[in-house]
Amino acid sequence: MIDWRGGALGAVRGAVTGPAVTYGVIAVCCAVFLVSPVSGLNPAYGTGDALLAAQSAYFERWGVIPDELMSGASGTLLTPFTALFVHGNWLHLLGNMLFLHVFGAMAEEYMGRLEYTLFYLGTGYAALVAYAAVNAGSEQTLVGASGAISGVLGAFLFLFPKARVTSLFPFLFFLPLRFPAWIVLIFWFVLQWLAASGAGKGGPGVAYLAHLVGFGAGFLYAWGRFRRPARVKVQSAATEGESQP
Repeated sequence: MIDWRGGALGAVRGAVTGPAVTYGVIAVCCAVFLVSPVSGLNPAYGTGDALLAAQSAYFERWGVIPDELMSGASGTLLTPFTALFVHGNWLHLLGNMLFLHVFGAMAEEYMGRLEYTLFYLGTGYAALVAYAAVNAGSEQTLVGASGAISGVLGAFLFLFPKARVTSLFPFLFFLPLRFPAWIVLIFWFVLQWLAASGAGKGGPGVAYLAHLVGFGAGFLYAWGRFRRPARVKVQSAATEGESQP
């Protein structure tokens, strides 16, 4: 329920073929989900207890387990990358892909494909590692692209602070209303902060900390990379026949 094709698109550095990386990531995430045991559509994994066992093994194989990652177990350093393409259920997948489609397209067109790819993977990896470091003793598996997408949202806030998006807010009875993007994203960030503040009481669950780290990393990267340097007025040198002050 968010429209990005309006006012801010003209400010984007032109791209001939569109945000191929964003669409590619969405396609890969959807394909991985559909063939995985989590979707429930692949008959090779069976049903009932067999399906549940396959799902558990799938998450442990490709997700981040903080205890193992922080202990330096063999092969775990790659799991923050693989976990970015694994999702826990249909709602998890669709929600992430919606936000990536809406905000990732413009961010990619502004940064360029290569930089955007490295940015996406880097912020996602950092977010998952930060979560694992804080919850080093946890054996709960962590999956999803939320950390990387949070980085995209943080960068979007800096790059397109005046863009307007159409959003549904529950406390406004789900009426579709247009707001500046910075209001929607800051509202999202505050919700994540409040959720993260209370999440620790019940042990690691939803990785709100990873969302916050990704968002902050994305914003700081965009600020450091794309902010305009302050203009310094330099007094011109005196020409022949004039005296220096």
